[in-house]
Amino acid sequence: MTTTLSTLDIAPASPARTVHRPIPLGRIITTELRKMFDTRSGFWLMASIAILALLATVAVILFASDSEMTYGTFTAAIGIPMTLVLPIIAILSVTGEWSQRSGLTTFTLVPHRGRVMLAKAIACVGVAVVSIPLAFGIGALGNLAGTAITGVDPVWDLTVVDLLTIVLANVLGLLVGFMLGVLIRSSAGALVAYFLYAFLLPSLALLLASSQDWFVDLQPWVDFDHAQGALLEGALTAQQWAHLGVTGMIWLVIPLTVGLRSVTRAEVK
Repeated sequence: MTTTLSTLDIAPASPARTVHRPIPLGRIITTELRKMFDTRSGFWLMASIAILALLATVAVILFASDSEMTYGTFTAAIGIPMTLVLPIIAILSVTGEWSQRSGLTTFTLVPHRGRVMLAKAIACVGVAVVSIPLAFGIGALGNLAGTAITGVDPVWDLTVVDLLTIVLANVLGLLVGFMLGVLIRSSAGALVAYFLYAFLLPSLALLLASSQDWFVDLQPWVDFDHAQGALLEGALTAQQWAHLGVTGMIWLVIPLTVGLRSVTRAEVK
């Protein structure tokens, strides 16, 4: 006896579902680092950190007096270009996704935009953490060379704590640039905003403090640049840490939170 099976009795086989694992954060970070270096302009922007540190060191050797030939002088001279270059690197690492329209690809491959922003922030801080000690090393060599040329004993007037606070000041400056890039998402607009923040606002704050007595006590609690400046002078007191925390919340954390919320919701064109 032959048994026939109706086609209705046979359920069609469901296709196997492919589960895609999310891209690891470490891979996103390395990708963001490569994106900082893989263009000619990006490479020279990174190289400018060492080049400007070397030029600042040579300038101190040529123009500083014998009494000013100290490691602190070399570090201060190197810190001037560092405070400009590092925030620019952070700004361009963020705004490039919109100005070069690479965000269409980036956010398609990694739909969770918060992970992309986190990877960019870690990559930028990593560049700062590596480049600042490199600049310190160039300054140390300059101190040895300068004192040997002038015939004076080398002066090492900075402690490890002083160097760490200088690193923190530069990292905070970089994060301000990162915040402006996230908030504005335009290279030109973010750069203009940073230069206004770095040069115009401190000048206005100093002018206001010199002319208005009521602002003298208020300035440390509302002027982030003033609070960061204390980091360049050595170890901070408890009150100075409080100034840094309050002003950092006002000028860095809150605007960055607003910018990240906008990034995760805005349409990428």
